[in-house]
Amino acid sequence: MTTPLLEVRNIAKSFGRVKALQDVSCAVRSGEVTAVLGDNGAGKSTFIKTLSGVHPPDTGEYLVDGEAVHFTSPRDARARGIATVYQDLAVAPLMPIWRNFFLGSEPASRGFLKSKEAKAIVHDELRKMGIQVRDPEQPIGTMSGGERQSVAIARAVYFGARVLILDEPTSALGVRQAGVVLRYIVQAKERGLGVIFITHNPNHAYPVSDHFVLLQRGRTIGDHAKSEITMPELARQMAGGAELEALQHELHTVLKDDQERTTATAS
Repeated sequence: MTTPLLEVRNIAKSFGRVKALQDVSCAVRSGEVTAVLGDNGAGKSTFIKTLSGVHPPDTGEYLVDGEAVHFTSPRDARARGIATVYQDLAVAPLMPIWRNFFLGSEPASRGFLKSKEAKAIVHDELRKMGIQVRDPEQPIGTMSGGERQSVAIARAVYFGARVLILDEPTSALGVRQAGVVLRYIVQAKERGLGVIFITHNPNHAYPVSDHFVLLQRGRTIGDHAKSEITMPELARQMAGGAELEALQHELHTVLKDDQERTTATAS
């Protein structure tokens, strides 16, 4: 098996007395999508920030290409080819697509902006992702949510990302636009990138992912290759799995006892 592009082993992160992550492990390889699933409060936000260099883990190992690393900032992570596309995308809605694509890193010569070259690059890079843009001068705010996500993904790839960390990229999108983003995730995977797909939606994760890590209350409650788990089982585990079934059994027992006491009293 190939060495993961990115791997964390048994990492933990606390903020005062709050244990945000405990003993969490995850790996992503070239040409694979690893989905990290969990509901609100599962620890996904802290996990993203730990992977992206915002929060160094308190304990555990962080490896890139099998080599232990210690990131102190997102810049360190980006220098190793790890790019994070956050849910808010950090775009300027009124600026053209091409300016948002570069955001301060536009090609220039002797202090002059090479806008023609920049627009050609944007057109070509978006075409590689299957996005047809007629006019790079179009304000990015006029694009759909799915198209803006795709621009952010293409931008990360162009600037050297080997691992893409996607923060809930489909959460605020309709069915059609979510499908657009999922297609671009597959295209990034086919180009040899490793993708970490953070989501609370197993229906979006299952079709495009190769591996699934489930978080609950900052802990890993499941770690499965796609061949090892079905979509219904993935949803069941994410909803609480055995813990949920135990609660349902307890509730059923309480209701049954109440019904029996009511019947006995009526008799």
